[in-house]
Amino acid sequence: MLFLENKELVIAIDGPAGAGKSTIAKMVAEKLGYAYIDTGAMYRAVTYKFLQMHIPFDEEIVGKVADEIDITFKPQDGLNMVFVDGTDVTEEIRSSEVTNNVSRVSAVSAVRSAMVNLQRKMGENGGVVMDGRDIGTVVFPNADVKIYLTASVEERVSRRYNELVNKNQSVDKVKLSEEIIARDKYDSEREISPLRCAEDAFYLDTSIMDKPEVVNKILDICRVK
Repeated sequence: MLFLENKELVIAIDGPAGAGKSTIAKMVAEKLGYAYIDTGAMYRAVTYKFLQMHIPFDEEIVGKVADEIDITFKPQDGLNMVFVDGTDVTEEIRSSEVTNNVSRVSAVSAVRSAMVNLQRKMGENGGVVMDGRDIGTVVFPNADVKIYLTASVEERVSRRYNELVNKNQSVDKVKLSEEIIARDKYDSEREISPLRCAEDAFYLDTSIMDKPEVVNKILDICRVK
C-alpha cells in the first residue's frame, strides 16, 4: 500500500466508454487503501431496475426509481460487488440490454440529480477514487486529483471485446464498435453533464500503455498533491 502525506484525497477519473476507468480506478484505490466508487455501476443499477419493470421508457418513472433505489458496494474476492435493494446484480448490470439503455437513463435530469447527491455523500470525507463521466466536472469539481482517461476507439473496442469474450458472451466486433462510437456521441452531446475533460485534469491517452503504467502515472500525480 502506498502511503501519502494527505490521506484524504478525492481522486476523480473520467473518460469515455471502454477506456478502462473502472479497472484503473480500482487498482489505484487498492494501492492507496482508498474506497473505490464505481459511479457507472450506479447508473447501470438504476437502468437495470427500471428494465425489470418491462414498461415503455418514462422519464418520470425512471426518476422515481433513482430516488428510491438502494445501491450498495461490497468488496468480495477482489471484485466490487453491486447490490440493488439487497440483491446481487454485479453481472446483470453488465448485460448488453443495460449497456444499450444506460446512456438514455443517465441523461434524465432527476436520475443524475439523485446519483450526484449520493456520490457526493459517499465521497465527502475524502479517501476515495471515483470514476465516471462527470466526476471532475460536476460531482467533485474541486477534487484533489482529476484524471481524464481515454484511448483510441479501436483500442477501446478491442478491450471491451476481449472482456466480453472472456465472459463467454457472443460478440459482434463491428456492432460493438458502432455502439461505442454512438455512446461517445451521446455522452458528449447530452444536455445534462456531458462528457468532457475538466480544464485542470491530467489527460492520459492509454492506447499504448499497459495497466501498471497507467496506475503508476496516476500514483505519481497523487504524490505531488
